[in-house]
Amino acid sequence: MIYDFRYDARVRTLLMDENTTDASDPRYSALPGRPGKIIAIHLSYASRADQRGRRPQHPSYFFKPSSSVAASGSTIERPAGTELLAFEGEIALIIATPARHVPLADAWSHVGWVTAANDFGLYDLRANDKGSNVRSKGGDGYTPLGPAVIDARTVDPAGLRVRTWLNGALVQEDTTAGLLFPLAQLVADLSQHFTLETGDVILTGTPAGSSVAGPGDVVEVEVDASGGPSTGRLVTTVVQGEAAFDPELGSLPAVDDLQRTEAWGSRAAAGLPGGARARTALSPELRAKLESVPVAGLSAQLRKRGLNDVTIDGVRPLHPEAKLVGTARTLRFVPLREDLFASHGGGFNAQKRAFDAVGEGEVIVIEARGETGSGTLGDILAIRAHARGAAGIVTDGGVRDVDAVTAVGIPVYTAGAHPAVLGRRHVPWDHDVTIGCGGTTVQPGDVIVGDADGVIVIPPGLVEEVVDAALDQEDEDSWIAQRVAEGHPIDGLFPMNEEWKARYRAWRESK
Repeated sequence: MIYDFRYDARVRTLLMDENTTDASDPRYSALPGRPGKIIAIHLSYASRADQRGRRPQHPSYFFKPSSSVAASGSTIERPAGTELLAFEGEIALIIATPARHVPLADAWSHVGWVTAANDFGLYDLRANDKGSNVRSKGGDGYTPLGPAVIDARTVDPAGLRVRTWLNGALVQEDTTAGLLFPLAQLVADLSQHFTLETGDVILTGTPAGSSVAGPGDVVEVEVDASGGPSTGRLVTTVVQGEAAFDPELGSLPAVDDLQRTEAWGSRAAAGLPGGARARTALSPELRAKLESVPVAGLSAQLRKRGLNDVTIDGVRPLHPEAKLVGTARTLRFVPLREDLFASHGGGFNAQKRAFDAVGEGEVIVIEARGETGSGTLGDILAIRAHARGAAGIVTDGGVRDVDAVTAVGIPVYTAGAHPAVLGRRHVPWDHDVTIGCGGTTVQPGDVIVGDADGVIVIPPGLVEEVVDAALDQEDEDSWIAQRVAEGHPIDGLFPMNEEWKARYRAWRESK
């Protein structure tokens, strides 16, 4: 149901002022009128802050023009010559009664309504804006709001939820319990600096999961109150714009890997080197070959090619009978420092992001510096990896809840068991980067193979050559073993002299 603001005493004065409202403009159909100010916050959810690798001590803000407002069902143009139009599902607060120097305890009473918002931004212009977001977030249609509002008097500001869908798939979900700064604090803080007037809109930030949308994509945002009142879904469709930026008038769009990473949410999602998108999955045929060859045979072939430091040392399998084959998805811990754990250890940290993003057939490889004085994962994360279809987990640190992790059934290699939580020794720092695990370097996309002997790392460019050579060697070793079992002496047979090589070649040709 669309809220009828004409019957709300809190906005009658606003509606009488033709300079502050345009009731006939469909862009403002979900609002009491055209907002005088739209104030947006940079980082506010712990999950988003941890994704960016920094937690602000205080909220910081920027303005968006009221001309950027759009209604549900509208379209947004991705300008010609750009690639990084990012969506951000948010909770929007609409001010009912003016607020100036209001205390925190009274701040929520100045909020009249809550609605859904999508704080679109064009990352191609972000660097040029240098934090102001004037061009990157001020475009026409860059602030869809609606389609309906929730009366703020009927909800608990700590119990609101925001969800975002991209082409029908849920990509963002969080509640105001995950905020770094409560909603009322934003109102009180802003009122210290200027008057919040009736109809002003505050965009309260976006959780993790924001990403890029392209022409044809449909983005939907909904805000509700713990299963209670809902705004309905705010729908926006992306279309391709035709007008290009004029180089004679101002700076042109430009992107780099940093902007791509932040727009998409990670290097992996952006398809950058070291990201999961850049990796090629093992074909079923190649995977079957790797599963049939012992790690010792692969190690011998790598040694022949000058690669000696490719074993992950000091780890043992929880399932010695299981073969581990997959491509690396890396996670890096750094030594505990309390201030860094406070900023990087909570919320949707690097550890949780890695386990939440691991793909089918991938192996999570963890750099824990050989430190076994705490767990680097437990049963919940093992279950998550298993549910995602991961091929296994390798850590040169400890495992917590080792019996429960073993019972999950996913192949896990670890340096040992330990009951302590992660924060006793480690800070989860980053993922999908080059790491060191068990004395060897592991890059995202490296091929990981493990059995009862241990774990080996194979460069992707060598894997076909190495596995075929190892299979040939396995045939040769099996033939030699049969000859030894028949009673032949080892001298001249292992390794084979020319006479035995001739016999072996004749046997191969007869097969």
